[in-house]
Amino acid sequence: MVKRIGLALVGLGTGVAPAFAHLNPAEHGSFAAGFSHPLFGLDHILAMVAVGLWAALLARGTDRRAVWLVPAAFVGTMLAGFGAAMAGAPLPFVEPVIVASVVAIGLLAAIALSVPTVAAMAMVGFFAVFHGHAHGGELGEAGAWPFAIGFAAATALLHAAGVLFGIGLGGRYVAARTVGALTAAGGLWLAFAG
Repeated sequence: MVKRIGLALVGLGTGVAPAFAHLNPAEHGSFAAGFSHPLFGLDHILAMVAVGLWAALLARGTDRRAVWLVPAAFVGTMLAGFGAAMAGAPLPFVEPVIVASVVAIGLLAAIALSVPTVAAMAMVGFFAVFHGHAHGGELGEAGAWPFAIGFAAATALLHAAGVLFGIGLGGRYVAARTVGALTAAGGLWLAFAG
């Protein structure tokens, strides 16, 4: 099953252009649009799967709760960033920080950085605010919350794919870290391809 998830993620990643997933605001506003949104941008796919992978690696340490607390922190703060954007609160450097999140979270998984779960939650939460702000900043008023629920659900599923991938690698600790390094390399590619 883990191989199938991995192949599906590779298929999704190779089937998208290096452009970001952010759609025409006129096409936003529904749960379906929100759900599909993270699935059509390599930046989103890589970052979300990396969060799950790092959470799985953290859970191998002393706090097994990291496997769900770290992804939950991402989703929660992403929704806060979305709300801030909907309220008109400006946030500089949104797109560069989103790309940086792919590199940074990939590197966190690559080095299997072991930090307290609360610190990991804060680290991914920082990046999540920017991901959420990007979604809300381009949306407009129509259908904002159905869209938000959709992209939060898809984000959670991408996190779960990363967790399952990390758990599925089991004792192949080096393989999990290699996937993190490849994610970081993908982020660098995004940074220089765009």
